[in-house]
Amino acid sequence: MLARLLILAALLPASQARAQIAFLGEASIPGDASDLSALPGKTPNGTPNDRLGSIGSAIARTGKGNEYILACDRGPNDGEVPFISRWQTMEIVVTGGATPSVKARLVSTTLLKDEGGKPFNGALAALDRTDPKKTMRFDPEGVRVSPQGTVYISDEYGPYVREFDATGKRVREFAVPKKFLSGNSSVEPKDEMPPKSVSGRLPNRGMEGLAISPDGSKLFGLMQSPSIQDRALDADGKKHGHNCRLLEIDVKSGATREYVYPLEDNGSGNCEILAVNATDFLVLERDGKGGESAKTKMIYRISLEGATDVSAVDSLPNKKLPDAIRAVKKRPLLDLLDPKFGLAGKNFPEKVEGLAFAPDLADGRHVLLVTTDNDYIAEKPTQIWAFAIDPKSLPGYVAQK
Repeated sequence: MLARLLILAALLPASQARAQIAFLGEASIPGDASDLSALPGKTPNGTPNDRLGSIGSAIARTGKGNEYILACDRGPNDGEVPFISRWQTMEIVVTGGATPSVKARLVSTTLLKDEGGKPFNGALAALDRTDPKKTMRFDPEGVRVSPQGTVYISDEYGPYVREFDATGKRVREFAVPKKFLSGNSSVEPKDEMPPKSVSGRLPNRGMEGLAISPDGSKLFGLMQSPSIQDRALDADGKKHGHNCRLLEIDVKSGATREYVYPLEDNGSGNCEILAVNATDFLVLERDGKGGESAKTKMIYRISLEGATDVSAVDSLPNKKLPDAIRAVKKRPLLDLLDPKFGLAGKNFPEKVEGLAFAPDLADGRHVLLVTTDNDYIAEKPTQIWAFAIDPKSLPGYVAQK
């Protein structure tokens, strides 16, 4: 099944402006499945502590064959319960040919802990306002793996970017500029809103996406929405801003830069970012609607070339940037709601959240995996979709080392 790849002449010669992407199929994981943590009992809301849920929040290939890490978000009931943070290691095999298929198998479950072995959990209440380093609340939303096997996870609560070893133990936390952090971290989301908070991320709208450069030298954390000081809200408290910040982190030194990513619609949000090469990325931008109400489930290709470093800019306008600031270049790549893919309709999920490249097919086409977040709902499966992309449709692609 083929669909038009929307990519502009700035990225491709005119003769290649119309290219092809094929939907290969999907793997579906039942929402009531168990993971391999062997955790007994249930959360206060009745969810089993070993629930294999919300694994589509983030996905990253480890570089070992068909092995991937999928990070689970904060847990059921939007942070009301202390669900232990974890990632799932899965084998995902994509085949092309006359009968393409996508098959997924759970390999292991890794629980996340601090340097002393204390487990991170998703509860809003697990906040230490006196010493942020002792804060145990964690909402994993982006995951990437270095060429050496190091695991990096972006956290929506802080937002933070944390480094873990293969056992799930935190070994480092990168310093994130203050303008990204909540101006009034609280166990009550309403207290993180204006007027009590006048800067930083909105509640549950933090660093939703994380990318790593192909050589592993840099990380890129993308905010889901504009920050408060960047005109996120109007005078009535409604979503107003378009300009989100993209944070570049040098893995070795910790040095940072900031870029502007403009949303197409102030009602949408960013859910993932994935490196195409050292300067170009895919960004998943979506609305908060599912089924036939869904209108925006887009994957864009962006480029940092020529974009302005706005690290010294304390506040951005809600939409139109001044002449001195240039946002990232942005081009539509793939509309997941295109009827030619056969995915749109009453069963289309609200939360499409993960992106990862798989090994190329035998015919040389690149493979893009797209995952959904089922919010730990037993009746709702997690879906892993696979798309084959002609190399001409993704010029400059560099596989991660």
